[in-house]
Amino acid sequence: MKKEAPKARGRRDAGRPRGAPIEDAVLAQTLAELAEHGLAGLSVDRIARAAEVNKTSVYRRWPTRGALVAAALERVLHDLGGAAIDTGSLRGDLLAIARRIADLLRQPLGRELARAAFSADAGPELAELATRQIAGGGSDASREMVRRARARGELGEHVEPALLLDLVAGSVLHRVMLVRAAPTKAWLSAMVDTIAEGAAPRVAERARRARRARARPR
Repeated sequence: MKKEAPKARGRRDAGRPRGAPIEDAVLAQTLAELAEHGLAGLSVDRIARAAEVNKTSVYRRWPTRGALVAAALERVLHDLGGAAIDTGSLRGDLLAIARRIADLLRQPLGRELARAAFSADAGPELAELATRQIAGGGSDASREMVRRARARGELGEHVEPALLLDLVAGSVLHRVMLVRAAPTKAWLSAMVDTIAEGAAPRVAERARRARRARARPR
């Protein structure tokens, strides 16, 4: 009896399906490629083969390698800030964010993504992504965290919300990528304490708030 030849596995983009499945596959393989080869060694050919799509399908969605890496990085940033943090205090929220970033940078993928974001070879797309993150002041969850801190009286009027979050993220990045030291629990706690204390309302502001509270009708 003659054996049938094994059927060739079809590509994900056969018949030109559109939408999330192809993007999910390509971005997942982009992250894997970055973790293994870094930005300098990243190959769109290998990504397309691993994702089981044609290379033209990749370039149709992301015209340059920088655009592809930026899309992968944006997905990681979305996942990183996706789950809402509400510990009941500004210090607790900042510490939780710092731990998330530290956990990401402990992984090879996280370190390669950070190197990609700082690389001059990454192209303008990654710079634009960083600008959007800064100009936008972070995610909706981050803005809600700042609003709660102000309502609790933990955040001074002098504090720019986006700068507060930049200080936390920048401190962890500096520790891991430049100093090449581990972001230990003790270090993260001390770093967040320093930032939270600097962000607290100043003496004159606390006095104004106390006077307003006393002036309210009971």
